[in-house]
Amino acid sequence: MKLKEKLAISYIRTKFKVLSHISKRKTAEEAFELFCTPLIKSPVKNRTVFNGANRIHFTLNGLKVNGYQWNKDASHKILVLHGFGSTASNFHVYIEAMLEKGYQVLAFDAPAHGNSEGRTINAKEYSQMIEKVIELYGPVNGFIAHSFGGIALSLALEKMPHDENTRIVFIAPATETTTAIDSAFKLLQIDDKVIRAEFDQIIFEKGGYPVKWYSIKRAMKNITANILWIHDEDDDITPLSDALKVKEAGFNNIEFIITKGLGHRNIYRNKSVQKKVTDFL
Repeated sequence: MKLKEKLAISYIRTKFKVLSHISKRKTAEEAFELFCTPLIKSPVKNRTVFNGANRIHFTLNGLKVNGYQWNKDASHKILVLHGFGSTASNFHVYIEAMLEKGYQVLAFDAPAHGNSEGRTINAKEYSQMIEKVIELYGPVNGFIAHSFGGIALSLALEKMPHDENTRIVFIAPATETTTAIDSAFKLLQIDDKVIRAEFDQIIFEKGGYPVKWYSIKRAMKNITANILWIHDEDDDITPLSDALKVKEAGFNNIEFIITKGLGHRNIYRNKSVQKKVTDFL
């Protein structure tokens, strides 16, 4: 962790500690706002493949969501979904590989990311974005989803028509929202049970469901698509332990590939992983 990041975290910890003595609810609200804010964002890189894309956009919850479309007339479509703090431009290798197959490819910067508008995002809003993309440009035959894009896609699929011919690649997906919140609270050194209860209540108020509902394992009961799930043993962002619980549940429509030494981000940059994804789709 860089010095600048350490100082920022130290400041936030102190702020929450002081605020917690004033109002538990306000502390929870501030924590939720922070949880939904991509503080460190990948820059949009000028990848050659994007020069040939059709620039497309739509409005979601009052925000302009910007995206890209290639091979507009091709019937077989792939949607690429990036993770928290990332951008569509980070997945240029997959886009190029799908174009070589002659597929139509769609990729969007989620709200609060890349070239799209907004300051915060949560799983429900990301899933709404996916639903909107399908409404405007679907049906989609295959998906590539990394990290936060994975949980959002699982929630969207519960509402979208799909079947066993739909192909999905989950790369290090955020499997359990409860785990993500636990990690955030640990990082910020918030161990007040009242604040955590208020935080969970805010999530319920905003989405109508408890925290544990935002779970790929739960959503899998309503997903019939053919899935390739790739996860690394050394992932310190979306832990393998959550993915293994899904594996142990024995869903017949999921093929798991467990890697080692790649972590959370290098996993999608790995050439072997890229080939497996390309072959599967």
